[in-house]
Amino acid sequence: MSNNFEQLLRTPLFQQHVDLGAKLVPFAGWEMPVQYVGLREEHDNVRNNVGIFDVSHMGEIFVRGPKSLELLEWLTTNNVSKLNDGEAQYSLLPNNEGGLVDDIIIYCLKKNENYLVCVNASNKDKDFAWMTLNNKFEGQATISDESSKWGQIAVQGPKAFSLLNDIFKISFETLKPFTCFETTFKNHKCIVALTGYTGEKGAEVFIAAEGCIDFWIALLEKGKPYNVAPIGLGARDTLRTEMKYSLYGHEINDTTNPYASGLGWVIKPENKDFIGKSTLLSQKELGLPFILAGFKLLDKGIPRQGYRLFTSDNREMGLVTSGTLSPTLNESIGLGFVFKDQAKIGTEILVDIRGRKAKAVIVKTPFVKS
Repeated sequence: MSNNFEQLLRTPLFQQHVDLGAKLVPFAGWEMPVQYVGLREEHDNVRNNVGIFDVSHMGEIFVRGPKSLELLEWLTTNNVSKLNDGEAQYSLLPNNEGGLVDDIIIYCLKKNENYLVCVNASNKDKDFAWMTLNNKFEGQATISDESSKWGQIAVQGPKAFSLLNDIFKISFETLKPFTCFETTFKNHKCIVALTGYTGEKGAEVFIAAEGCIDFWIALLEKGKPYNVAPIGLGARDTLRTEMKYSLYGHEINDTTNPYASGLGWVIKPENKDFIGKSTLLSQKELGLPFILAGFKLLDKGIPRQGYRLFTSDNREMGLVTSGTLSPTLNESIGLGFVFKDQAKIGTEILVDIRGRKAKAVIVKTPFVKS
């Protein structure tokens, strides 16, 4: 094995991936499965049946104490105060310059006392340092990186609830999206959250690291009647692109304005103060020249991140942030920043694919319905 791989971290399920014949690649400092049998087969299985994803590389940061709510309100853009026990919300960690430290999900385990913040693997250390640096309630709110104690498995697809019902012996159909509850699996602590990154039914299960293998094996065994399959990072990316879900490092980063990225719905400046609020609002008031839009190629080719975008009369305007051949549509799709006046559905644009200008058209997103 190369020196590059020797430096990579491994999840508790690493040997399971090896045994299943997964192709392993470096990702965010981890050695992760990009595919098992093939991207298209795995993608289609999530859309039609149920797939399980090892997402144990994600970070788990806990905020606890009597000022935990106040701290999270200061650190994030969404209204954390609206969360009651067992509720979750998508949110953002803004910086002082109008960009984003990360996009996150906050899980309220006990209101005003105990919150789980799930962060992107590539940003875990940065997020923890940022949150700690900006903890203005030190002593009354503690921030703890407990990522090494947890594994995380996502169960996604139209048959996901049937599989989860069999595992946990409860009716997942009665539960609402963006809720969570604490339970156990073979005496291993779990936090089960009705969240996901595919647009399909399902849950993300945080489980004590030592119980991760047992849970993974149980999902594969009990999932046989539902055509369960392990899913790699490749299909995870095509699934989220079809839904126009942002990926840090693509649609959002330290300098991207979240309003331009279509994330204004999780920014609640009228109800609270938060880091970088004045900068974010001033940028919005000045007018954002670019907006994130979805497009389909009319010519042959596949748009890739970093490819340049042009208006139909050849004015350069932005870059592709994500692009792929959609397995569901069998069409080349992409996301990218375009001039505001070019974002209207039906507008033709050009994508520079290695020096060749390919025709594309702005389309409604998400590209597919879950």
